Amino acid sequence: MKPPEMQNDAKILLVDDDQQLLQSMGSWLTELGFQTFLAHNFESAGKILSNETIHVALVDVRLGPEDGFEILKHCRQHYPNTPVLLMTGYATINTGIEAIRAGAFDLLTKPLIDEELLIAINRVLSQQHVIQENQQLKVQLDRRYGMDNIVGNNVRMEKIFDVIDSVADTRASVLITGESGTGKSLIARAIHQRSDRRDAPFVEIACGALPENLLESELFGHVAGSFTGAIGNKQGKFKLADGGTIFLDEIATASPSLQIKLLRVLQNFEFEQVGGSETHKVNTRVILATNEDMTAAVAEGRFREDLFYRINVINLQLPPLRHRQNDVITLAEHFLSKFNSEIGRSIFGFETAAVHAIQHYSWPGNVRELQNVIERAVLLGKSSKITVDDLPANLTNCLTPAQSIVSPSGKQTLKEAMEAPERQIILQVLRDNNWNRSETAGQLGVNRTTLYKKMKKLGLDHPNLAAF
Repeated sequence: MKPPEMQNDAKILLVDDDQQLLQSMGSWLTELGFQTFLAHNFESAGKILSNETIHVALVDVRLGPEDGFEILKHCRQHYPNTPVLLMTGYATINTGIEAIRAGAFDLLTKPLIDEELLIAINRVLSQQHVIQENQQLKVQLDRRYGMDNIVGNNVRMEKIFDVIDSVADTRASVLITGESGTGKSLIARAIHQRSDRRDAPFVEIACGALPENLLESELFGHVAGSFTGAIGNKQGKFKLADGGTIFLDEIATASPSLQIKLLRVLQNFEFEQVGGSETHKVNTRVILATNEDMTAAVAEGRFREDLFYRINVINLQLPPLRHRQNDVITLAEHFLSKFNSEIGRSIFGFETAAVHAIQHYSWPGNVRELQNVIERAVLLGKSSKITVDDLPANLTNCLTPAQSIVSPSGKQTLKEAMEAPERQIILQVLRDNNWNRSETAGQLGVNRTTLYKKMKKLGLDHPNLAAF
């Protein structure tokens, strides 16, 4: 029997004071393709463990005056990723129980049968491979849904990042507000991934996508026969998210009756299924989102005031992309790198006119619209850079004739390349703040003196500019 290909390079440590058995077993495992290391006591085993990444340790329980359990303990303390298989010629039920409790992967009985030993080694290696795959998957999920995937140097976004870190491990409800496309779902997932619930389910549901009766069933589940079509029992999203996080998007669309039930869940974390009488309790973290003005919804009677206060414990208000001018190009470059990788393209940056178009556009669809525009440009682009021809007409329409023209050489000095987007960022933020320099400096994250110097250097201190 030959071990799987992926396990041939595994490093195996053999520890036994029987030199003949040690050499024989070592030679056999080496012939099978394993990298084998031999030790006859605790000291020699310790040296090997400190110098090599051992994938499996095969340790005899009796090592003359020493005890194989000491090597097991040493591995558990200093090399927790190295599984240990104990071997003994004097196995009893109590010895087996003691070995497992001490952290051994298994206890093998001498004399060892080759096939059984190989099966045991491959079982260890297979389990270690599954653990590594799960760890890699978790890293990928953290990278996809964690903070690393949220791009932004805007001062308001940095404050949001700080709040996320502060509240991630609490159970407090979080209400995420902001225009459509600003990344509310991404923020909700980031909160979950940075919390101590990250290994439990994250369950998302769009409240506005379902009619009231179906939404209630989706959230709380139902019992068979509770309504037409309810053939069997169904577990709701709150129950599925038990121990984890539930994200309720478009919460402002919830009906008055559903709002009452949500209030009870948020107060007591208990509910009944549709058509059921049994009360279910859950330990679920609730994150909600809306693109509506909730204060206005309460004032107009469309949303319960007591529920609003209950969900508005922590409020994260995401700024629209037009208020994050200094993030627009950074986000565009982030999406360019993302889609280059996903689609298999090699597009390196943006031509100057394309940069102008991206910076001057107001982005009513926010980050989602920018992402779609860059994906389209990567798919349709024919050159090594994204040009204005790769962008939708509604972006290029905002360019002046001068901005649409690329210099004859097609090149810029580094100073020109750096100053053009900086000037546009400062100009846009000044306009957004009605040329209030203190507000502009705060939003850009610089002091007023630095802002005044940059305005003078970039020709933004002319009084006539404020009229436009």
